[in-house]
Amino acid sequence: QVQLVESGGGLVQAGGSLRLSCAASGSIFSINAMGWFRQAPGKERELVAHITKSGFTTYYADSVKGRFTISRDNAKNTVYLQMNSLKPEDAAVYYCAASRKNWGTREEDYDYWGQGTQVTVSS
Repeated sequence: QVQLVESGGGLVQAGGSLRLSCAASGSIFSINAMGWFRQAPGKERELVAHITKSGFTTYYADSVKGRFTISRDNAKNTVYLQMNSLKPEDAAVYYCAASRKNWGTREEDYDYWGQGTQVTVSS
């Protein structure tokens, strides 16, 4: 089993920045791709970004390209999401996810999930 714990959420003004962190523990040897998803009230959960185990390949949703950056530190078993130029529409609960697959763009590609961290963006 793998446990994922997110941190770094909070309240920020539009145009501001936040950095989310997700620390993994447990059977981390089984983890390959890691991703960040988000879910706003009344909306479906959506993929924000994901990254391969090497960190060389990343994917971003169109809505966050150029503003968000995903990275990972395998020595620390941690994945990050740097969020800049935040907009009110970025407000959501952000979830970290880990996959045994090398690549994943769908929820069903991910095997482990964190509890989520709230991001609120004031206009």
